[in-house]
Amino acid sequence: MSIIPFQALACPLDGTPLHCHGSAWTCTSGHSFDIAGQGYTNLLPVQHKRSRDPGDSKEMIAARRRFLTAGFYQPIAAAVSQAVLAGLPADAGSSCLDAGCGEGYYLRQLAAAVPDEQTLALLGLDISKWAVLSAAKQDKRVNWVVGSNAHLPVRPGTLDRVLCLFGFPVYAEFARVLKPGGRLVQVDAGPNHLRELREIIYPSLKPERTAEMHTPTGFRRLPTETLRFPIELTNAGQIADLLAMTPHLYRAKAEGRAAAAALTALSLGVDVRLTCFERDPG
Repeated sequence: MSIIPFQALACPLDGTPLHCHGSAWTCTSGHSFDIAGQGYTNLLPVQHKRSRDPGDSKEMIAARRRFLTAGFYQPIAAAVSQAVLAGLPADAGSSCLDAGCGEGYYLRQLAAAVPDEQTLALLGLDISKWAVLSAAKQDKRVNWVVGSNAHLPVRPGTLDRVLCLFGFPVYAEFARVLKPGGRLVQVDAGPNHLRELREIIYPSLKPERTAEMHTPTGFRRLPTETLRFPIELTNAGQIADLLAMTPHLYRAKAEGRAAAAALTALSLGVDVRLTCFERDPG
């Protein structure tokens, strides 16, 4: 396998192509973005931030790294890798962006699944600098950037695959950066995802909406795959890490968080939906 960093970046200020010169990315307009010593680049201008330190905190990223590295979501990573590699030519280079890459677990799993004869250029992007910093420390082969899905610092029509895993899809941007016929691989929580944990931390659960996922403009929807499997958490640390990497940490009231903190073991079910969308050829 040959994993290389994705290079077709665009200036987040004016959209012109970025080129790497030494330890910085620059555009013809004179904008320059330094590559940090840890190997990532901050392409999130202050005007695109909603807070001083957006995205997941350093503590949340550490919890996510511990939980994912333990392999609890490995079946999801395997299904995502299979969906990404399906249909890619073995005799030509391809490219993939993880939009909301977190600490890079799914891209590392994808890199490990790439066949020996295939070349894949990888880009990991997250709005959290702590996520990108953690990812860059773990794999130097990928181009890691701090950025926003709402303003992807990527040139138009340069990607074969885009991942959006438990994230915030911005379909117009995904359509813009994908090549015609390129695919978006999206993973979302299903109605029973982590239900056992939710039943503990919330007084009651809202009825799940069963509305059909819409097909975004510019895409054709491919078949959806549902993944369901059990996981066993065997200590309080694992339970705390799982809670910290979900929105439930902030949605639950103090009583709910306390009930979760009192647990020393938990059996629960993973229920996720993997959907692929193909970019219109026109």
